Amino acid sequence: MASLAEQRAERRTIRNGWLLSLPALIILIVAAAGPLLIIVIYSFLTPGSYGNVVWEFSWDAWVGVLYSRDIFDGTYKLADAHLSIFWRSVKLALLTTMFCFVVGFPTAWFIATRTPRARTALLFLITIPFWTNLLIRTFAINQIIRNEGVLNTALLYLGVIDEPLVIIYSDFAVFLGMTYVYLPLMVLPLFAAIDRFDMRLLEASYDLYATRWQVLRRIIVPIVKPGIIAGSILVFIPALGAYVTPRILGGGRNMMIGNFIELQFGQGRNWPLGAALSVTLLVIVGAALMLYVRASMRTTNNG
Repeated sequence: MASLAEQRAERRTIRNGWLLSLPALIILIVAAAGPLLIIVIYSFLTPGSYGNVVWEFSWDAWVGVLYSRDIFDGTYKLADAHLSIFWRSVKLALLTTMFCFVVGFPTAWFIATRTPRARTALLFLITIPFWTNLLIRTFAINQIIRNEGVLNTALLYLGVIDEPLVIIYSDFAVFLGMTYVYLPLMVLPLFAAIDRFDMRLLEASYDLYATRWQVLRRIIVPIVKPGIIAGSILVFIPALGAYVTPRILGGGRNMMIGNFIELQFGQGRNWPLGAALSVTLLVIVGAALMLYVRASMRTTNNG
């Protein structure tokens, strides 16, 4: 009898928990899954003449993600422009993630090994950029690297160069801007992982005559791996779908997938193709998250 009463009480607790979370679940479904469902439906429709969609089923948008149709003979060929934009987006996102790690890891290590008071001050400095709008920060980078910007003016004044460096409106400018914008997202997870690192392990490894490279590769990196994975995901995902930074620093010529999607819903007036591209981007991001989950589970199991 006691066991039956306990089971009933447990079921009642679970049911009450679901009832309490029901309003939040409804809001989540309507606000998150609802728009996503609309985008998926739009990707299977026909584009209207002046934007919007015509409610006629069509695969053209999904075919148009990778292929383009010749206007003369109707044959299909690989859409080189689309593939170039996809490749540029993935390439710049990966480069941004790697460079953020190269810069962020020693920064996080330096902060984690300071005194508590200094750590607080340094973390405060790291989070200051989040107080400013992304658009303003991107314009600040623009003012530094443009032809008549701070960087070129200083180099010309010092006689280092004879003519301004052409940095703006290039892939390098977009990469530089995204690295500046997303670097704190790498530093903070790395700091959280390094802060829990037992420094006595370093003393033990040096006592066993391990080299610095061996200590880094076999002790430090495996232990702080969750922070590395979390930071990489936090940088890669927003960098892959970046819109503001490529738009301002790329000048519209160095387009990424976020700008390409906006173009389809705006001047291109091809909403189904924009929807198909959006779902494709979502699938890429979902794959990255799945890799993160699998890597995290593997790290947990090994630990």
